[in-house]
Amino acid sequence: MPSLGDLIAPRRLGESFRWLLASSWTSNIGDGIALSAAPLLIASLTSSPLLVAAGAMMQFLPWLLFGLFAGSVADHRDRRRLVMIANGSRAVVVLALVLFLATGHVTVGVVLVTAFLYGTAEVFADTAGSTLLPMLVRPGDLGIGNARLQAGYLVGNQLAGPPLGAFLFAIGSFWPFLVQILCVSLAVVLISRIASTAVPPKQAAAEGTDGATPARDGGTPHPIREGLQWLRGNAPVRTLVLIILVFNVTWAAPWSILVLYATEHLQMGAVGFGILTTASALGGLAGTASFGWLERHVSFATLMRVCLSLEVLMHLAFALTTVPAVAFAIMFGFGAYAFVWGTISTTVRQQLVPMQLQGRIASVNMVGIFAGLVIGQLLGGLIAQAWGLTAPWWFAFGGSALTLAVFWRWISLITAATPSSSDVDGSGDQSTNEP
Repeated sequence: MPSLGDLIAPRRLGESFRWLLASSWTSNIGDGIALSAAPLLIASLTSSPLLVAAGAMMQFLPWLLFGLFAGSVADHRDRRRLVMIANGSRAVVVLALVLFLATGHVTVGVVLVTAFLYGTAEVFADTAGSTLLPMLVRPGDLGIGNARLQAGYLVGNQLAGPPLGAFLFAIGSFWPFLVQILCVSLAVVLISRIASTAVPPKQAAAEGTDGATPARDGGTPHPIREGLQWLRGNAPVRTLVLIILVFNVTWAAPWSILVLYATEHLQMGAVGFGILTTASALGGLAGTASFGWLERHVSFATLMRVCLSLEVLMHLAFALTTVPAVAFAIMFGFGAYAFVWGTISTTVRQQLVPMQLQGRIASVNMVGIFAGLVIGQLLGGLIAQAWGLTAPWWFAFGGSALTLAVFWRWISLITAATPSSSDVDGSGDQSTNEP
């Protein structure tokens, strides 16, 4: 009978993976606390919707400014150490905010600057952190490893962290941020137990056949340009990034007005809106818990098509329904397939990208995600303003359906180049194939 620890982090994934998982889960709890505490803090200082929205934008903006650079840094430094430095910087930034709060000198400007600096450090931490798993586990175990990391995000960032942050804020405005510092600091200690994850300096030359751009005339290509040229020349990964970009535009359009859709169109009230978002997180837990079984019994190509098809139908269902109970069911289903999709897309990308380019391609993917979110949020607001609260759902339905039709046949080409899911046998144990 396997222990609880073996069920959560199978022994075959190794001790380093367990340290990575513990660090990620701890950090996600801290981020989840800030997810509710930061907006509450800004709202306590100002009633301006623009300034409240700016708080969220200050954490999006660094991805657009520094995302590609962070990917280049991650590919040329010890990635574990980079995560430690970035998370340590996040703790220092939040500590400065705590000092402002404790002395009564905090202003909206201080909070916005803190959000920007924190978001900048987060860019480097998340980019480098996303490259660690492929260095620690075999290709056939990337799926289950990503599923476990996703579960930590759901529990810490979406379920446990936000209510804890709101509770701590009610006690005192600095308490949630103090606890966040402790969580992020502990995450640094936990990840320090992983062995060095520096990319060998000669690996790029050795892996040139994997698609890395060769230097011209004996020179060294610019690191960011090298990553972009590799992406341009690799059709499966390029297509995957484009799919994620477009689907984030269509997804973000209705999500930007979800609170108004829930409270005004569905008449659910503030509590109902909170429960609606919780339903998504619960669905995500169900999806990540079932991922191991799905990976063993269903091909990645089929799973990707099913997930994207469900996305199209979810938008249509939200556009049509006026019943809160139906909305809860839709949101639970959304969480289930969305986190299965997220696990698959991350796993496929990690399997297809050469180790020396993991950081740069991951950063391009993240820049695309946040660019899609910004574009989608803007479109959603404009569409809802002109045509009503259900109009963004119709836009999302039509846009996602068209995108799926265009890329349908490409999905098989994306997954064809990945290691076969048969690398993991029916019992869930890794085969003897070496990574």
